Amino acid sequence: MRIIRLIWAWFWAVLATTILFLPMTIAALLSNTGNLAFNISKLWANIMVRVTAVQCNIRGREKIKPGRSYIIITNHQSLFDILALVTKLGIQFRWVIKKEVLKIPLFGYALWAAKNIFIDRSDRRQAIGSMKHGLERLPGGASVMVFAEGTRSPDGEIHPFKKGGFVMAVDNRLPILPVTINGSRKVLPKGDTSSTPGPIEVVVADPIDTANYTHDNLEELIRQTRDTVIANFNLHYPERRHDEKG
Repeated sequence: MRIIRLIWAWFWAVLATTILFLPMTIAALLSNTGNLAFNISKLWANIMVRVTAVQCNIRGREKIKPGRSYIIITNHQSLFDILALVTKLGIQFRWVIKKEVLKIPLFGYALWAAKNIFIDRSDRRQAIGSMKHGLERLPGGASVMVFAEGTRSPDGEIHPFKKGGFVMAVDNRLPILPVTINGSRKVLPKGDTSSTPGPIEVVVADPIDTANYTHDNLEELIRQTRDTVIANFNLHYPERRHDEKG
């Protein structure tokens, strides 16, 4: 069954990419905002969620103010996190992407034209400068998505958060939107190639105002955000957490 599911998923991934790649690229190149390209990517994500029999759910979406820009900070469990976030948050956002993706012919430039932010992970100072430049290109009302752990969790636990997204938030006085993803590791763990049908939950917490934070108390902001993400985390989702029983 795993091999069948793998072939099925790859078939649809290739088909959907073939059909949507050109329209998404043209939209990215011709649009001043990149919003249309993002909407087309949502269509691709919805197709992949449906064909893999993954059910994405969301709690707390009403806490997101329409038209407000956020630095979205979330944990990272699986490649399916991307699909869940794109299909369920209901807002325009752009990704922070490693600069190596820019080298992919046409695709890399299309992502840049769609206003995504590219950074050099090996050079912290240059990465922060790239984030600043990326925010200047960001269309009005769009947010920035940051996987604060930097990579997918190898064991399902939430690991320490990196500073980049928080520096971006403080320097630009943007609120942080803490988001927790549950269940995606059961669907597709890091290192695996075949997904398993199941539910994924996206939990949106109250935004955190960064007006009173500076570089001097940045660690406090990181700790508050991480504690909020952990508070909504359920390693065993869809089972109920121990503190929810009874």
